[in-house]
Amino acid sequence: MCRYLVMKNDPCCSDRDDQIIFNGLFFYLAYAAVPNVSRMPVWITEGAIITALLHIGPVEFLYYWFHRALHHHFLYSRYHSHHHASIVTEPITSVIHPFAEHVVYFLLFSIPMMTPIFMGCGSVLAVVLYITYIDFMNNMGHCNFELVPKHIFHVFPALKYLMYTPSFHSLHHTQFRTNYSLFMPFYDYIYNTMDSSTDELYERTLKGTEETPDLVHLTHMTNLRSTYHLRVGIASIASRPSESPVWYMWMIWPVAWLSMVLAWVYGSSAFVIESLTLKKFKMQTWAIPRYNFHYGLIWQRESINSLIEKAILDADGRGVRVLSLGLLNQAKQLNGNGELFTHKYPKLGVRLVDGSGLATAVVLKSIPSDTKHVFLCGGSSKVERAIATALCERGVQVIMNQKEYDMLKLRVSESSIAYLKFSSDETPQIWIGDIIDDKQQMGAPKGATFIPTSQFPLKRMRKDCTYLSSPAMKIPEAMQNVHTCENWLPRRVMSAW
Repeated sequence: MCRYLVMKNDPCCSDRDDQIIFNGLFFYLAYAAVPNVSRMPVWITEGAIITALLHIGPVEFLYYWFHRALHHHFLYSRYHSHHHASIVTEPITSVIHPFAEHVVYFLLFSIPMMTPIFMGCGSVLAVVLYITYIDFMNNMGHCNFELVPKHIFHVFPALKYLMYTPSFHSLHHTQFRTNYSLFMPFYDYIYNTMDSSTDELYERTLKGTEETPDLVHLTHMTNLRSTYHLRVGIASIASRPSESPVWYMWMIWPVAWLSMVLAWVYGSSAFVIESLTLKKFKMQTWAIPRYNFHYGLIWQRESINSLIEKAILDADGRGVRVLSLGLLNQAKQLNGNGELFTHKYPKLGVRLVDGSGLATAVVLKSIPSDTKHVFLCGGSSKVERAIATALCERGVQVIMNQKEYDMLKLRVSESSIAYLKFSSDETPQIWIGDIIDDKQQMGAPKGATFIPTSQFPLKRMRKDCTYLSSPAMKIPEAMQNVHTCENWLPRRVMSAW
């Protein structure tokens, strides 16, 4: 995706690997120390039945009471509160626990695995299936998305006592004193700790009650490498967005390529990436299921515009107040910064913005105050025209090519037009532009500073020059639930576009 990353201050970042390392050590010790483990058969039905019964009985019972004990103020403040730092849960939340809890959980889950082995009826497949069951149920319960279909509980009514749902466990993370069970809720029914709103929340979540945001940011996916930054992917990569890629990222290239193909073939509408809050404002980020290279294909423009138009009408119908066109969704050759849609729908209720004003302000702020002249590469874009006009009014000489000069001199006031030139005896040190190609970069003087105006960073050709990032700003601390940013910018920095 275009912008998925793990937050630096997310509790998931500090100890996400604890369980992997800890369990790996214990499995190695068990393999080396316990007799017959290395010679276990593939499958023994008796041992698999014993494993299932031990989980339903001792494991679920002991976990329930241990979990309740963890919510006593003494243990909660010292241990379990770390896990509950994620009020809005996600799969990785399932393994975020203090080390002492990891020890207890491993001992609990080792009962169904080790008992059949010591009884002489353990099997490889039973252990693998049990570990898979634990991991799947644990991650599903914390995914914060209801994916258990309703008809399953209609066909098997008793299943509600043997299988929890994401909505069941989400209530535990918000109410704290209910729904303590591991994966099987029957102990909550027995001891009267089942949250009374569990069934109602499950029903309501399946129906889907969509929240109407005040603002929608409509972006798109960028390149295959950005897929590696998914939160559910490799967290160590996702937490360092602007650093150079590591070699093993290419090992998952086939998965990234497949996700691109599926998005291209089956992606028929924009989807919600995340929901944000900034004080009293509610915001959402939506993504068009297309990648950068799609926007460069002429025969794809009509299809992409249709997706953008559909998202705009959807936002308008839901009462969204502002929709910002991000990245290439506002490209001049695509829809002219959204003008195509404003002309087509003059009574549109949602306001379309393209971020060009903020990007212009950021670029102007990046230019040193003592600058006397700059070289403008291009000049045909909305931002470049605004920058040139503002610099001329400041008294800064703007040098450009003849074509752009003829175009811009009509937009600059008579008092400032003298600062607009298409040739100069001196080559400026400050170079500004949407696309500063290789030839232009090589023609710049030593020590030049390149300031891009585009949404994407420049290709760095020279080591003796300074390259600024694409127009971007730090996200205010008041903005909550931010888990994303462009994968070429540092943490909590977002494109001004």
